Amino acid sequence: MPQHHFHLKAEWPGGRNSEGYIHAGNLQTKISIPPEMDGPGVGTNPDEMLLGAAATCYIISLGAMFERADLPIAEMGMTSEGIVDVTNGIFTYEKIIHRPNVTLKKDATDQQIRLTQKLVEKAEKTCMISKAIQGNVQLELEPTIQIEE
Repeated sequence: MPQHHFHLKAEWPGGRNSEGYIHAGNLQTKISIPPEMDGPGVGTNPDEMLLGAAATCYIISLGAMFERADLPIAEMGMTSEGIVDVTNGIFTYEKIIHRPNVTLKKDATDQQIRLTQKLVEKAEKTCMISKAIQGNVQLELEPTIQIEE
């Protein structure tokens, strides 16, 4: 069975409010605790990286599915939101909401519109990051599908 290995090197000088650095292939950035959690807010943080991993996995999966289905995509993009609950000082990554926005070309058929809607849902279920966090973080979709004018 083929396996892909990804490696990350982290540097952390110590202390809660320190600033560190991570190196993982093309991902090279400073890290710290975000200001929302009383940290210095330098670089990125685990909350943003989990949101980024989930969002990029979803949008790349969706794009690949659209390509395989030969759908007439005029434009696509999305926003995502991560919600962290803080109860009694305990931080819990509660939910990720993806809001994909897909615009089909004017000549899209009703069948292509239905397939687009189906694939928007399927991409969330097949993305490996979604599968990895399933049961721990709620995943929601709020898609917008439209036809170009």
